[in-house]
Order: sequence, then structure tokens, then C-alpha cells
Amino acid sequence: MTREGKTECVVVGVDGSPASAMAMAWAARYAKAVGASVRAVLAWHYPTAAGPAPVGVAPAAVTSEVEQSRQEILDKAIAATFGDPPGVEIESRVVYGHPAQVLIDESKDADLLVVGSRGHGGFTGMMLGSVSTHCVTHAYCPVTVVRTA
Repeated sequence: MTREGKTECVVVGVDGSPASAMAMAWAARYAKAVGASVRAVLAWHYPTAAGPAPVGVAPAAVTSEVEQSRQEILDKAIAATFGDPPGVEIESRVVYGHPAQVLIDESKDADLLVVGSRGHGGFTGMMLGSVSTHCVTHAYCPVTVVRTA
């Protein structure tokens, strides 16, 4: 499928949780069915328990170490879902920022945003997590929330 001569783009939020793995699997099936590309995005930020996040860019040493470990998580999730060869065009991004805001920003040039129903920060029994709820109410494109069983 194309939009203005461009391949449709599906953005999927990844955090290493079972819910995000299911979201990535759903995004993979959808992308293969419609001929879309996939952009897998993993966001990271300083937890509020560690104090206020630094303004601007995190220190270079911290950024490098954290982004490397996050990229490894993302690469493993992509390999587990898509295999080799992946069968679709896939891009991976590790982005500094709150996951909800990062995914909303990524939705600006996406045709579909796919998120899990709740990730690592979820409370047992919640139907939707705060990130998925925020994405549903603020994204610039349609959102699919993939629920776990």
C-alpha cells in the first residue's frame, strides 16, 4: 500500500515486555499483509525515582551505555518476531524520552501505531496501560492496541 507514493509505515512500540512482543507480532503480520514497512521504536528515559530527569540531553557516557543495551533488547525482539530475512522493510530506533511522547511523535509520519495493552509499568488487572491510553487519545494516526491473553 502507498500513500503519496510512499510505502505505508507501521510504527510499533517495544519495551521488551510480553505485551510489546505481541504488538510487534501483530504489526509484522499486518505489514506483510499490506506491504508496509515497520518502524520498531524503543523509548527510554530516566525513571522519576532516580530524581528529576536532566534537562536536554543525558550525559554522553550514560546515553551511550543505555542506548546500547536498549538497542540489544530491540534487536532481539525484532529477530524473534521477524526472523531472517524479515520479509518486510524494518527500521529500529532507540529514542530518549517518555515512551508515550516518543510514540506520539513517531505517529506524526506513520499510517498506523501499534502498542501493547500494558508494558513493564503496568499494574495487574489494568485493561490498558498509561502509555497505550495516552497514545490512543493523542496519536496523529490510527492506533491498534494489542491485548495479551
